[in-house]
Amino acid sequence: MSMNRRDFLKVTAGSSGGLVLSLSLPGCAGIQNGYDEQDGSWKPDAWLELTTDDQVYFTLARVEMGQGTYTGLTTLIAEELGVAPASIKPRFAPAAPEYRNPLYNLQLTGGSTSLATSWQPLRVAGASARMMLVAAAANVWEVSPAECRAVEGRVIHPNGRDSLAYGRLVELAAKQPVPEAPSLKPREEWKYIGKQRGRLDAEAKSTGAPIYGIDVELEGMVYAVVSRPARYGARVKSYDDTAARRLPGVLDVFEIERGVAVVADKYWRARKAQDALTIEWDNDGALDVSAEQVFSLYHKAADEDPGESERSEGDYDDAQQGAERVVEASYEQPYLAHATLEPMNATAWYRDGAIEVWAPTQAPDLGRIAAARVTDLSPDEVTIHTTFLGGGFGRRLTNDYIEEAASVAYRVRKPVKLIWSREEDTRHDVYRPAMLHRMRASVSGDNVTGWHHQIVGPQILDWYVRNAAPAQYPWAPKFLYGTLGRVGLLAEGVATPKDHSAIEGAIEYPYRVPNIDIRHTHTDPGVPVSWWRSVGFSHNGFAVETFMDELAHEQGQDPYRFRRSLIDHEPRHLGVLDRVAQLAQWDSAVPEGRARGVALFRSFGTYVAQVVEASVEFGEIRVHRVYCAVDCGQVVNPDIVRDQIEGGIIFGLTAALYGNITLEGGQVQQSNFHDYPLMRHDQRPEVVVDIIDSDESPTGVGEPGVPPVIPALGNALFALSGKRQRSLPLKATV
Repeated sequence: MSMNRRDFLKVTAGSSGGLVLSLSLPGCAGIQNGYDEQDGSWKPDAWLELTTDDQVYFTLARVEMGQGTYTGLTTLIAEELGVAPASIKPRFAPAAPEYRNPLYNLQLTGGSTSLATSWQPLRVAGASARMMLVAAAANVWEVSPAECRAVEGRVIHPNGRDSLAYGRLVELAAKQPVPEAPSLKPREEWKYIGKQRGRLDAEAKSTGAPIYGIDVELEGMVYAVVSRPARYGARVKSYDDTAARRLPGVLDVFEIERGVAVVADKYWRARKAQDALTIEWDNDGALDVSAEQVFSLYHKAADEDPGESERSEGDYDDAQQGAERVVEASYEQPYLAHATLEPMNATAWYRDGAIEVWAPTQAPDLGRIAAARVTDLSPDEVTIHTTFLGGGFGRRLTNDYIEEAASVAYRVRKPVKLIWSREEDTRHDVYRPAMLHRMRASVSGDNVTGWHHQIVGPQILDWYVRNAAPAQYPWAPKFLYGTLGRVGLLAEGVATPKDHSAIEGAIEYPYRVPNIDIRHTHTDPGVPVSWWRSVGFSHNGFAVETFMDELAHEQGQDPYRFRRSLIDHEPRHLGVLDRVAQLAQWDSAVPEGRARGVALFRSFGTYVAQVVEASVEFGEIRVHRVYCAVDCGQVVNPDIVRDQIEGGIIFGLTAALYGNITLEGGQVQQSNFHDYPLMRHDQRPEVVVDIIDSDESPTGVGEPGVPPVIPALGNALFALSGKRQRSLPLKATV
């Protein structure tokens, strides 16, 4: 399409159109790209929009919960488009099939997959738009596109003097064919990838500009709280709301599926009315276990059921029979809460035969199912407005809080904000599972000849499938929701993905041992569970790397060199292990009263090795330093990598030192930060993070910092005291 300068001015004068570029992710239900020559229209936008006033909008399909998608994914677009990342305006995606995560066929943010799944597609989108803009400018100038350059939002003429802003070109560019295989910038030409520093949302967050779920305000909004049973599975038997209704501002009190809701004109008035309620609960069929009973059940199951084989190499039984000795150990990890700093909340408004929901959710399409389930609406009649998230850690993949808000809004027909208290957030969480690990290793001479790992505990998909299966088939009528969930579980590993939540990090055991036997004994005590930052890698990392340390001690070998001798066939594992030993000066003496521990683990495709230096002071564990080497492939933003690894380390240390959800008679005993504490600033260790330079494709960093720090600390405490701790949380004295 050739055009002289006069015609170009005629077309662009007063124009209001723009270039919108949609993109199909591999494995997704995508939409077609390109200009339709027959009707002159441009296909609907799913990802990238450039306007005539030089604005660039990027639809962010992965939520921002502090992990840096807002910056990292925007940087990919900016690099290839040829604009500064700060000039792009990200906006959160609506719930729609186009924005599904291709690994899960659900629109969710989790598993440290945002960058890995977006690395190629978003760069292609940016490069495609750049090439179309260049082609449009070349047509205006009647020159070859190869002679033009795109720099900082402008296309430069071959003479080096003349240029056209992208905004002047967008309408013409929209009529260009989308390149089938756009050329991506080589690494040596990158201006932003690997070099971008800081976060694009830092200033806004520092000034309170972003809207989190708890910040949502609507005209005429009322507030709701819900009283839930202390024991999971209990139901309302009866309630007396007489006193509550007499209090100022109370608008309504009524029962919903999950408890009794109180609606008032102000939040604290709703809370005061909640305290005035008298509720009798029906506990028939409710959860009735203690933490001790959970582990008794696990040990009994392990004795009676060897479990399903998840990985088998060689012949472990034969290796054990022929071994000089067999080393055994069992490890226990408790239930853990998520403790997001923004408690669960959602705002819903039912009107005109539809409902709108404003919520900090990691899974907006599951939020649609949650709202539809408790109303007379179909998922298509539910609109989810995703806000910024004040922490996720997997908790906001479960949309029970959206279900509650929708239930209340359906009754009151006003915009209503539902907020959980910190106590409710702790006692009604969906927890990281408690797990049991039984380990055995056969040893002959200096050689480890066999490795056996039996994992005992539940699978998360059993609990998550309730809304996940209907979200994959939103056209299905609601009476089929339960059936879809049951079919999904029955078809696990065949028609639906296998649930690796219990075994991930165990089945990838990397050390060179000829006979390997890894099994899962599926046991579920009935405590509600869900994804937690690093999921199965968190508990398997503790078991695997603590047992490796025990084997090193059994063999009389240095823990670092013992691992090194069994991992030299894995160059990326070896690279981070050697690097962290250098960082920590492993062979140097530590200050008196301190000791070091090491751990090595790969999770979410990222290789991490850590050394922890710790002591016991005044009867408390003190972590002084954590050294970390990380190989996450090509790095988009080094600052965010360090931030996330450091955050994962603090998160893991919190779990190692304090994390422990206990139950008595089915009731969670913890309630707030006084009895479920987080690591405080004055307890924070010095953290040194070294990023390995790599040409490999990028992997995730939001979670891989968590798994190795827990065993590394435990191993340091063993080096300090000579006493091995095989259960969490770790103690100063054993």
